[in-house]
Amino acid sequence: MNRILTRDSNYYRDLLHLSIPVALQNLITFLVSFADNLMVNALGDAAVSGVYMGSQIQVLLQMFISGIGGAVIIIGAQYWGRHDTHNIRRIASIGLRFASSIGALLTLICLVAAEPIIRIFTDDPTVIPAGAVYLRYMCVSFLFFCITQVLLASMRCVETANIGMYISALSLLVNVGLNYVLIFGKLGMPALGVRGAAIATVISRVVEMLAAAWYVLRVDRKLGYRLRDVLHVDAALQRDFIRYGTPLVLGEIVWAVNMMANSMILGRYGATVVTAASVANNMNTLAYVAINGLATAVGIITGKTIGAGRTDLMREYARTTQIIFLCLGLVIGGAVSLIAAPFVSLYGGISAEASAQSLLFVRVQSVTLIGTCYQMPCLFGLVKSGGDISFVFKNDTIFVFLVVLPSAIIASYLGAAPWIVFACLKCDQILKCFVAVVKVNKYNWMKNLMRAGSEASA
Repeated sequence: MNRILTRDSNYYRDLLHLSIPVALQNLITFLVSFADNLMVNALGDAAVSGVYMGSQIQVLLQMFISGIGGAVIIIGAQYWGRHDTHNIRRIASIGLRFASSIGALLTLICLVAAEPIIRIFTDDPTVIPAGAVYLRYMCVSFLFFCITQVLLASMRCVETANIGMYISALSLLVNVGLNYVLIFGKLGMPALGVRGAAIATVISRVVEMLAAAWYVLRVDRKLGYRLRDVLHVDAALQRDFIRYGTPLVLGEIVWAVNMMANSMILGRYGATVVTAASVANNMNTLAYVAINGLATAVGIITGKTIGAGRTDLMREYARTTQIIFLCLGLVIGGAVSLIAAPFVSLYGGISAEASAQSLLFVRVQSVTLIGTCYQMPCLFGLVKSGGDISFVFKNDTIFVFLVVLPSAIIASYLGAAPWIVFACLKCDQILKCFVAVVKVNKYNWMKNLMRAGSEASA
């Protein structure tokens, strides 16, 4: 049994210690947008669809920042394996500069062209105005969101995961409170509807950015990050960041294109199916945040273990990870199937047809999440975080452009039912498992990404 599951208690301790706060932070971050979606539900299908479509650019931004934050964590965690905080600060600064530039650029684009952007996703005349209004206001939050995520990624490098959970909880409280006041016109404020939801999101993002900056700069003692670090340019580490970070960012862009194409394909079915997709994707995200938290924890453990040069121990960890997450996937899939109907019933303001479509979509996800729970910790937590970054990018690209999108487009043109098209869009979550089991058990993904201290700071 020792050859299947590791007896090293540090693995289980670190997995729980890191994954629980990261998962809770991801859950709370999701609940900020979920609160917009659920509270706007009272305004009808067009408003829900508008917020969903307006959020697609936020999804694109999250993918970019996820790639940059992932680079910070993957490279930084290996340096943390030898407790080299000097180079982790340099890596965080590089990530902060890239992320801030992307956030500012995307904000400018959305301010100028909100309505044309929404028209890319849908031609429904009832959805476009609400989506454009939501996007035009909500895009102001992009820069603050970028700064927050990189600062919290730098904390995860040094195994300080709790602070992200607390900051996200604060953001959620602010967002829900302001949603109630601004969407429905309480406490003497005018009822702003979709625009109020966007303004509430902006204010909550500003609050969380200020809280994250205060903690990292004033409270944290592990990393010792200071404002002057942002201005320091380390040419060697910047080359490493671009070299290893580019496949991560490109991989996230591929995934963002996939998500937006999903919206475009389903958007042609009309507001009812878009609303159903919005409801189902919220259910998917609810499960995904737990899986993502665990995968992130596995990634930090992997980076730290390889950075410390303990490759034999890493083999034990890899076998254990596969067993744990396959079993967990079966549990999560079963749980989603059981709560599908109660979850959909939360959206009492949507039409009966949208509710029925939502239930079918969630049933599909109860199957595909089993695959997500296995392949994501294996491909991200082990392979990508272990140093074989380009493999995951290539794998995702092949599945998205040669399997997922072609099958969904063909199904939609043949007049297939929306749930069949939705299943095509999610099929890669199962198919990637076959790739993951072969790749992980070859153990050729363990690579050292670090430079010698003198070379990195030259």
